[in-house]
Amino acid sequence: MKKIEILAPCGGIDSVISSVNSGADAVYLGLKDFSARKDAKNFTFDELNQAVSYCHIRGVKVYVTMNTLIFDSEMKSALETVKRATDCNIDALIVQDIGFASLVRKACPKLPLHGSTQMSIHTLSGAKMLKDMGFKRVVLSREMSREEIKYIADNCDIELEVFVHGALCMSVSGQCYFSAMLGGRSGNRGRCAQTCRLPFTVKGNDHALSLKDNSIIDYIDDMAEIGITSAKIEGRMKRPEYVSSAVRACYEKREKGFISQKTLENLRNVFSRTGFTQGYYTGQLGREMFGFRKREDVISATESLFKEIRNSYKDEMPRVPLKGKFTARLGEFPIFEITDGENTVAVKGEEQAEKAIKLPLDREKAEKQLSKTGGTPFYFDNISTEIEDNISIPISSLNKLRRNALDEIADKRDFSHHYSFTMPSLSITPANQGITEKRAEVKKIDSNISTEYDLVYVPIDSKDEDISYLRSKGIEVGVSVPRGLFGREEKVISRLKELKEKGINHLLCNNLGAVYFGKALGFKVHGGEFLNLTNTFSLIWAEDYGLEDVTLSIELTVEQINALGGNIRRGVVAYGYIPLMLTRNCPVKSGNEDCRTCKKRGKMQDRKNYQFSLYCDGICTEVLNSVPLLIPERNKKEFFTFFTTDRFYVENYVEKVENYKGNHSKTLEKVNFTRGLYYRGVK
Repeated sequence: MKKIEILAPCGGIDSVISSVNSGADAVYLGLKDFSARKDAKNFTFDELNQAVSYCHIRGVKVYVTMNTLIFDSEMKSALETVKRATDCNIDALIVQDIGFASLVRKACPKLPLHGSTQMSIHTLSGAKMLKDMGFKRVVLSREMSREEIKYIADNCDIELEVFVHGALCMSVSGQCYFSAMLGGRSGNRGRCAQTCRLPFTVKGNDHALSLKDNSIIDYIDDMAEIGITSAKIEGRMKRPEYVSSAVRACYEKREKGFISQKTLENLRNVFSRTGFTQGYYTGQLGREMFGFRKREDVISATESLFKEIRNSYKDEMPRVPLKGKFTARLGEFPIFEITDGENTVAVKGEEQAEKAIKLPLDREKAEKQLSKTGGTPFYFDNISTEIEDNISIPISSLNKLRRNALDEIADKRDFSHHYSFTMPSLSITPANQGITEKRAEVKKIDSNISTEYDLVYVPIDSKDEDISYLRSKGIEVGVSVPRGLFGREEKVISRLKELKEKGINHLLCNNLGAVYFGKALGFKVHGGEFLNLTNTFSLIWAEDYGLEDVTLSIELTVEQINALGGNIRRGVVAYGYIPLMLTRNCPVKSGNEDCRTCKKRGKMQDRKNYQFSLYCDGICTEVLNSVPLLIPERNKKEFFTFFTTDRFYVENYVEKVENYKGNHSKTLEKVNFTRGLYYRGVK
């Protein structure tokens, strides 16, 4: 069984050193732009080049994160960043944006791509889609259980990366809009304000959106057994000492089968939120997974602790095995040949071997001097010698010969990938389509749903008779696939087959996995706003993939929307309580209530007394904004898009439709609503 990779987070060069000297096999890091940890120190290109050389010499890989959504105005700069990163010989690029990924594939076909956890991949279909697109690896959603991960590993030949230690977002990564909607700081663009760590109250808990940190290091052997390639540590915003502690725990568990008590203590004390949780991996969700950082957690992280951890990684870890062969003959320059299995160097000494006057050079003495690799990442498995009898070579000459040989093998290991990069065309002609359709998405079929809608999406579990009723009114009906498909993909596919046979042809998909199986089943696939399509090239990807049309990201402004190119029809959300989070752990269950008392329609309150509705489908919960998004009829003319969508989640349909048709200006002035991000945008 292949050893699982230990992958460490690095916010700066100090963390690179701490992680490598603690046992990491690979590191991931961000540059100054296009990183999901924008507030980390991050790396300049000179620092990246230094880090890659340092790591490659030691057999460690370097993955660069460009895992944010990218706007059209930034695309050229983003691709130029990729070019400069490949010049530094990085080993892979971690991406979120599907349009950007498609451009990188064209520009640099040999550069390995890793699908970020921001892509929200948590199903077999999602993994298969990335595999078909040429991705080498997928970083799975953190909310998955062991069984769900194993199912993907058993059925898709793609590398899988799983978070084993670090902070847990309450929301599925890539599906949180809380920070963006409330403060204009987009988590999808590396600017998350960590809104979830603020007080949010349900009955029995004042921190209903704050989870304990994840720690499933104890399961590393099990992960390797079920086919996981990489054990990833979260923490590019954390100190080098934190990174070292987490890496060392992973290394000890993998190499020794257990984690020492001292390492466990360091891991707990350096950072935690009232302890750790293993809930997602083990499938034990609920109240025990929630926690926040208390005073006792902070005071345990002392300077003396940090100093102790720093001392543990100040010396090089001997991690690169070598074999050597030393040859010395009278009157000739000695030769020391070494190899790491892939690279071989042969170095000639600067002093000839002379006839010994007193003590001749023997095998034992030569091996002793030549095997001294302290202060380097190398060690010798074996040194063979061919030494002529009764000759002498100064010890200083042997030492210099060894140093020169190690320097040369280090240079050989600092290799080049020889990537080829060709800048693709980025010309854009705005589409300027004009609104001609109106659609709705409902969570409950209402007999009063208006025939004014050209297409109405209903839940996949809607009763057949209710669907038939809507169709009898002349309403074109489609179904929406749940965003959170955890553990129910096969059930959803089975239901879709039934609906297809009954004449349902339209499918709304807000997850890449759903797009994949929707196309395979022969539906007209409509891409939802939670696919996070924010640039022309993601629209071109959607068109090439065969989507019927797409709803644009709610994080785009009117100006950005109207400037988008591509030919695919596109629309915007015009009304509705926007889900700010998609969670697998229900906020209600962090307190004293459960499904019986909540009845899947819970409420949550923030510190300013705003109420947030919680919409639960039995598997996942969506945290809805406290006020609805509303684009009045008079403003819809500003959007050069093909359709608008009204989303009805929790409100009474008839009442809201009458209030928001746009014909009652006095009513509109009195209603509390938001224009969302269409006019203020995000950072």
